Amino acid sequence: MQARKKYVLLGLCACCWLVLFYWGGGVQLRLLRLLTRQRGEVVRPWPNWTDRAFLPRYAHLDELQTDPGTAESPRQRRQAWSAIYKDSHCRMETCFDFTRCRRRGREGFRVYIYPSEKNDRVSESYRKILTSIAESRYYTTDPREACLFVLGIDTLDRDQLSGQFVPNVDERIRGYPLWNDGRNHLIFNLYSGTWPNYTEDLGFNIGQAILAKASLNTEHFRPGFDVSIPLFSKDHPQKGGERGWLVRNTVPPRRKYLLMFKGKRYLTGIGSDTRNALHHIHNGKDIVSLTTCRHGKDWEKHKDARCDHDNLEYERFDYQELLHNSTFCLVPRGRRLGSFRFLESLQAACIPVLLSNGWELPFSDVIQWNQAVIEGDERLLLQVPSTVRAVGNERVLALRQRTQMLWEAYFSSVDKIVLTTLEIIKDRVFSHTSRNKYMWNWLPGGLLVLPEYSTHLAHFPFYYLGLGVSPGQEFTAVIHAVSPLVSQSQPIMKLLQVVSKSKYCSQIIILWNSEKPPPSRSKWPPMPVPLTVTDGRRKTTSRFLPHVAIETEAVLSLDEDTVLLTSEVNFAFLVWRSFPERIVGYPPRSHFWDPLKRAWGYTSKWTNDYSIVLTGAAFYHRYQHVFNFAPSDSLRTLVDRTSNCEDILMNFLVSAVTHLPPIKVAQRKQYKELPSPQGTKSVPWANPEHFNQRQECVNAFANWFGYMPLVHSQFRLDPVLFKDQVSVLRKKYKDLERA
Repeated sequence: MQARKKYVLLGLCACCWLVLFYWGGGVQLRLLRLLTRQRGEVVRPWPNWTDRAFLPRYAHLDELQTDPGTAESPRQRRQAWSAIYKDSHCRMETCFDFTRCRRRGREGFRVYIYPSEKNDRVSESYRKILTSIAESRYYTTDPREACLFVLGIDTLDRDQLSGQFVPNVDERIRGYPLWNDGRNHLIFNLYSGTWPNYTEDLGFNIGQAILAKASLNTEHFRPGFDVSIPLFSKDHPQKGGERGWLVRNTVPPRRKYLLMFKGKRYLTGIGSDTRNALHHIHNGKDIVSLTTCRHGKDWEKHKDARCDHDNLEYERFDYQELLHNSTFCLVPRGRRLGSFRFLESLQAACIPVLLSNGWELPFSDVIQWNQAVIEGDERLLLQVPSTVRAVGNERVLALRQRTQMLWEAYFSSVDKIVLTTLEIIKDRVFSHTSRNKYMWNWLPGGLLVLPEYSTHLAHFPFYYLGLGVSPGQEFTAVIHAVSPLVSQSQPIMKLLQVVSKSKYCSQIIILWNSEKPPPSRSKWPPMPVPLTVTDGRRKTTSRFLPHVAIETEAVLSLDEDTVLLTSEVNFAFLVWRSFPERIVGYPPRSHFWDPLKRAWGYTSKWTNDYSIVLTGAAFYHRYQHVFNFAPSDSLRTLVDRTSNCEDILMNFLVSAVTHLPPIKVAQRKQYKELPSPQGTKSVPWANPEHFNQRQECVNAFANWFGYMPLVHSQFRLDPVLFKDQVSVLRKKYKDLERA
């Protein structure tokens, strides 16, 4: 009975609701329509949630940044993108042929550049990109060996209004026999689209090609496939590049200005809303936000009431002075998402504050940008000042240091930008031996931590301190022998005895580089450690090539005529264990700049200043793949041709990685490369051309790096009580003073 009453009550309620809706809503609505029709008015229905007139604050960002006359909905943009990039869902697993790259292991990663056609226009920036690839260790002239293909057609500027625009790209690339719908191709682009919307249309179908593009939108970025690159100017250096501006850590780390921006203001078109609002945060004291509308041919026709005042204020401040003296730098979007301000801020150690919603940051696959930049929101500009004021001093210092690491590791030159792009793709191809995020985001950076050597952090000397790892307690001696063995009294025999007596020596390897075949094991003296004789006649640089027999982290490189004591070897090894990332040894040399010749010089004069430690008697880490893989073929060819300079090249490479000088230790005998008297046995440095060749090598190496990586030092490490006026019996390394 109770249940029946409930159902009856519910039915009555439903009927009442329908009656009220009909008479109270439907009839009134019909009456309202009737009355308005009689008056000749049009009734506007209730506003939809997408109605711009009623919800202007929640309009889509793309709509806010587009002129009303050229407005384009996000759906239309996506449809346009899909029509151009039909393979928008490409991934390495679906649009890349791995078999082309894995024929020879990691050495199978080769890059082929299509030859340029006659009358092809190539911009300065694209020429630098192609040069960087052609001078890299990955370049090949044989397309059959190639894993990756790069167009000879300049695709950097796809703005149809630009003088660098190359027409008919679609027709040309379809005629390439190797195009294969873009599979295994890499396309570089800096500018896409044109006025007024500046879409990401390249004007041709990239198919299944990998896109290395600046100003990439996250909506169109294909994760794990495309590569976002920075926008760089035509003046960006090919090699080397300038160092970062943070030369010392000041405390507190804040500068004169808290936040700055100085740049163009767009009066109309996409990107104008963001920059038009920047004047709201300018106070002329610790926040300087300056814009000018004085750019372009017709700026006066479009100028607004603020232009004249903004232009006057703009001229009051120098841009370089602001960069040097600001803690944070605003990096708002321009016509496109990327901006030149980004790289300028990184170099200046001015922490970038990004105002570019939807921008896929450069090399985002590997770089942890939250450790170097502040990401703002274009719609919340007024919150930026309070946000940066809340950043503590420790965080400011950490952000500034990270900007310098990233600038010098990946962005200071076109070479580094291109090689980083190639290394990211290579890690995708050989994902089982790829670098981890720590390697990419910690010194010395992913370009110098080569997976050909190892993918374990503990195997690299750069990470010992951070991991709490100590270097091994043994070393392997590698002796470079060039003279035939004719007598038991030769210097190499005594050297073998001296080195083998060291309690830290694990084994001795002799690189036999003589024209005569190596002698049998019975010709060598008995020793307490294993002795291996390896044929090193293949190359003069074989001293630094990877040898499977080397199992220790420390390597003692020796010339056959080196004169050392066991105590000298022991002391140098203990010093190396404290500085495992550097070269530690005895004979020093130095470089200098000759202003008259406008070239680098090389000297062995006895001074307190040095920048090179010869590897004829020196310790270094077995991370020697840096010598085998980092230099170009041209450098190794120069070393092999002259039978000289491999020790200088090794110093260049190690200093380029560490940004530190080698370390000289106390020695009993002085080494000097002076011509020997006439009639004596010829030695390499007795040749009058020896110093000339080495000076040529120094200049050739500096030109290849694009800068001089060698670092001068006056630092020498001696044993405790060395040369002190105390009894020799109280000293640990007594033999060092018994000359």
